[in-house]
Amino acid sequence: MNQTQNGVFAPEKTQDYGDDPVAVRDTDTYTGEYVRGFVEKWDELIDWEARAKSEGQFFIDVLKARGKKSVLDVSTGTGFHSVQLLKAGFDVTSADGSAEMLAKAFKNAMDEGLMLKTVHADWRWLNRDVHGKYDAIICLGNSFTHLFDENDRRRALAEFYAALKHDGILILDQRNYDRILDEGFDTKHKYYYCGDQVTAEPEYVDETLTRFKYSFPDGSDYYLNMCPIRKDYIRGLLRDVGFQQVHSYGDFQEEGEEKAPDFFIHLAEKSYDG
Repeated sequence: MNQTQNGVFAPEKTQDYGDDPVAVRDTDTYTGEYVRGFVEKWDELIDWEARAKSEGQFFIDVLKARGKKSVLDVSTGTGFHSVQLLKAGFDVTSADGSAEMLAKAFKNAMDEGLMLKTVHADWRWLNRDVHGKYDAIICLGNSFTHLFDENDRRRALAEFYAALKHDGILILDQRNYDRILDEGFDTKHKYYYCGDQVTAEPEYVDETLTRFKYSFPDGSDYYLNMCPIRKDYIRGLLRDVGFQQVHSYGDFQEEGEEKAPDFFIHLAEKSYDG
């Protein structure tokens, strides 16, 4: 077993959704979903080199254009964005709710000759574990849709807001669930999950659950139960918690330039400029 006394780490290999997997619609499920076997394969899905080419300097340029230096990565995962930002000279703190992911991210950074400042933290109590104020927070990789309960979503965003300086910004992304819900699933597999030997497709979809199946070359399958939040809904929540400006991109393009993006990226600013 890979289990601490406090139950921080998930089981080694087996995900347990019980007898009816599509009935599992609970925020706290995520800690048990990222079992070690899944985490060890996660980078096959992302393909760091391909993803770096597809994203280019997008996040670096957004942060530098606004003069941001200190960044809190609240969805570190296996460390891709934390590492890219460290290489670009930002002061990065790397947080995640999955201890398995943080351990993998730390190792990945070490392999790049870098040292991550990691914090194991649940977003709903972020400021209990993460201290100080940041110029920017990034919440990427469709991670926000692990939150199934509206109160959890509002609380997490309020915690993000509180952890930002007075002129701080939040960059949060999500899958284009509008298209999945209204038209069915289709993906260009171009920007985010670039590993060409791995498939990531929804096995089940309704208005409150999208159950994704991840199939790897060795025949192993893993799953994530996600809440399919719509674009306008999340934009509304961002305004509700106090962000003054919300600008959305589609697959790194200005809104409208990419007709059917796989992902939306929301840039929310605390201060109103102009």
